[in-house]
Amino acid sequence: MVAGEASSDQLAAHLIGALRKHLPDAQFYGIGGPKMQREGFDSLWPAEMLAVHGYAEALRNYRAIAGMRRQLLRRLLADRPDVFIGVDGYDFNLWLERRLKRAGITTIHYVSPSIWAWRRHRLQKIIGSVSHLLALYPFEPALYKDTAVNCSYVGHPMADAIPLEMDQRLAREKLGVATGRPVVALLPGSRQSELNFMAETFIETAKLLLERQPQLQFLVPLVSRETRLQFETALWKLKADELPFTLMFGHATDAIAASDAALVASGTATLETALVGRPMVIAYKMSPWSWRLMRHMGYLPWIGLPNILARRFVVPEFLQDEATPENLAQALGNLLGDRQVRTAIGRVFGSIHRLLRQDTAQKAADAVLPYLRKS
Repeated sequence: MVAGEASSDQLAAHLIGALRKHLPDAQFYGIGGPKMQREGFDSLWPAEMLAVHGYAEALRNYRAIAGMRRQLLRRLLADRPDVFIGVDGYDFNLWLERRLKRAGITTIHYVSPSIWAWRRHRLQKIIGSVSHLLALYPFEPALYKDTAVNCSYVGHPMADAIPLEMDQRLAREKLGVATGRPVVALLPGSRQSELNFMAETFIETAKLLLERQPQLQFLVPLVSRETRLQFETALWKLKADELPFTLMFGHATDAIAASDAALVASGTATLETALVGRPMVIAYKMSPWSWRLMRHMGYLPWIGLPNILARRFVVPEFLQDEATPENLAQALGNLLGDRQVRTAIGRVFGSIHRLLRQDTAQKAADAVLPYLRKS
């Protein structure tokens, strides 16, 4: 198995645990993180070596990563494991999977690459590399229909982890948030590169909302000291450090549950917000060069996962030049002022939650077990 990111480490650890219930003597090794290792996984290299973000960082580390990948390939070709499972990590894992599949080793890829969004040109590469694909979303198996790839829908682990109902009052008590005031959660992204483009826009949006609703308070969960420092610097720059912002380390799910609505940078956080059942406005900005490239690659009318899953605009999306504080404040103000709309959005999100809640680890194990039992 290979899992380089923290989210992949968690997915893989749950899968290992589910497989061990059926095959207690199975051996798991490759590259994995601490959660996998707690399940008895033997990691030959630190998973952190694969946790690079952005083209520049990937290029700086290319020689080390490529050398590690070649060494792992040689080891796997010599060992001939019963199954290789690449967990996400598209570029690293598909390179391995293609060569292992050619050598007659079963290859399973866990998490379908987002060909449904902008990478459809990569479908042939996936077909040539993967024996079986485990998909998180129910619309993905149809993308592989009439191809040589078996694709199993296993649901999304976040839907298993988040309760179907989250009590707003209890979430506010847990966080020490006043119960009588409206609350907006701000989720400007998990990476420093995202905050470079989003932090000031989110703060300016909050300032506009406060002009219209002075009783508002804002919860801002941030994932690291670096991103917190970025956001604090933006607050100081925009003279907003005295405004009612509560900055937090983590606790994103609690912050969303405590809120009446959220402003969310496009990504997995939009799905988390939907699973908690809170209405949101989705925003995203990137460099002009990246935007021009992505705009021509995309072919769906939506970028937010809740809208993609609903196949319609359940919540508004504002991208690039349209992601202005004025537009975002207007859309959030509309949500805060219309309880009926918030309730209707909550019903749609509840349906999405139930659809994705599939006991993902066990379903993934059920798809993998036939390959192991054949051996």
